[in-house]
Amino acid sequence: MSNRLLSLLTEIERALMANDAAPDGGSWDTMRLINYHQGLARLTLAVKSPDHVTKTRGSILLQNFTLADGSQCLKANLSWAEAENTTVYAIYAKPQINWALEASQIAIKWLDGQPVVLAASAPGGAHADGSLLEAAG
Repeated sequence: MSNRLLSLLTEIERALMANDAAPDGGSWDTMRLINYHQGLARLTLAVKSPDHVTKTRGSILLQNFTLADGSQCLKANLSWAEAENTTVYAIYAKPQINWALEASQIAIKWLDGQPVVLAASAPGGAHADGSLLEAAG
């Protein structure tokens, strides 16, 4: 299943671009690192703004391994820049598995998990999307 790493990264990239073609009015800037011997692959995700400033958004780390019963498993560790939390998504190899659908699910989970960044010009504690922050206390 380690041969699946590169094709799965490609499918994840395609799904990201299909779900968010122009993030913040810019374009995706991605970088792949793959180690077939160790069964690891990393997709680093950044956005290049229209004024050519690149900002890292996070990464997706794929790990391929064999379970104790001999079956294959692939784990996707989703992480985001400026966030401490990560999410793990496991894929267990089965004959009927739809890899494009699994890649799409990973992309959607990564996009949905991005932290909300406060807009520098947002008045009175508003999110970048215009919603208001609630005061604690």
